[in-house]
Amino acid sequence: MALNTVRELPHPSELKSAYPLSQELRDRKASRDEEIKKVFSGQSQKFILVIGPCSADSEESVLDYITRLRGLQEKVSDKILMIPRIYTGKPRTTGDGYKGMLHQPNPTEMPDLKSGIIAVRNLHMRALSETGFSSADEMLYPENFSYLDDLLSYIAIGARSVENQQHRLVSSGVEIPVGMKNPTSGDISVMMNSITAAQHHHAFIYRGCEVRSDGNPYAHAILRGYVNDRGQSFPNYHYEDLYGLAQLYAEKGLKNPALVVDTNHANSGKQYLEQIRISKEVLHSMRHCEDIKNLVKGLMIESYIEDGAQKIGENVYGKSITDPCLGWKKTERLVLDIADQL
Repeated sequence: MALNTVRELPHPSELKSAYPLSQELRDRKASRDEEIKKVFSGQSQKFILVIGPCSADSEESVLDYITRLRGLQEKVSDKILMIPRIYTGKPRTTGDGYKGMLHQPNPTEMPDLKSGIIAVRNLHMRALSETGFSSADEMLYPENFSYLDDLLSYIAIGARSVENQQHRLVSSGVEIPVGMKNPTSGDISVMMNSITAAQHHHAFIYRGCEVRSDGNPYAHAILRGYVNDRGQSFPNYHYEDLYGLAQLYAEKGLKNPALVVDTNHANSGKQYLEQIRISKEVLHSMRHCEDIKNLVKGLMIESYIEDGAQKIGENVYGKSITDPCLGWKKTERLVLDIADQL
């Protein structure tokens, strides 16, 4: 066998024992979970923003960003519910390159997954304890969810993972909202099948055990645009896309029809400044169609302290080392504008 074992990693129960949550933090997270679920079930009219860096590359700057986000949240708390993006695993199209904090707690050093899972748990814990925010992460590796299941309030299934059986089945046993992205090809039926699978109950193998799930009624859609066979990006956030998805949901009879629009990736063609215009266009569509208004629960925005992106090793504080992000001043202005338009 070509796989070479480097070391055994701690079991999730061991890591949780070493880095435990206080009862206060557990209660805080549970309260956040309920507040977020109420948006997806339609019991709350607040608008969700899953917002933050493309990849959580530095504990210091990510916590700085989230602390700023907390102050902004207080200004718009009557209309907006923020879920910080703390994405600690980075999918790579070819498999090469920086794969996130889980793999490399220090982006300039060699991979160290044992240190990575500790760094990831510590970052999510500090966000919860220091800002009151339970956060979002991408479920890049389903087995790793157990390291963070007591900390996360939102999970995204990426465009490259959404057709994977294990991602779908694990999502069916999760008790928080899970957003299923359309695949990079843009085939909406794949996304809808994934949502259906996640909302149903299943029996499957997870971390060496036979488990059963009850189904997740909060599994929902994320539209992120798509790429054609020539590598060209195409959006799917326009009025007709949103209306079409609302009609498709009605035909499927799924629980809690819901959509979060990803304003970056193929929707923006990775032109990060377009996120401002796209956000406002989605709000415009919501104002002109009740079906769209009822379906769209929020936006996903890639945002950090500094505009744009940099190469690893340039060391500009608070600037993305993966996809370009909106800087803080533009983010603050956009969030306040969204609140004004809701």
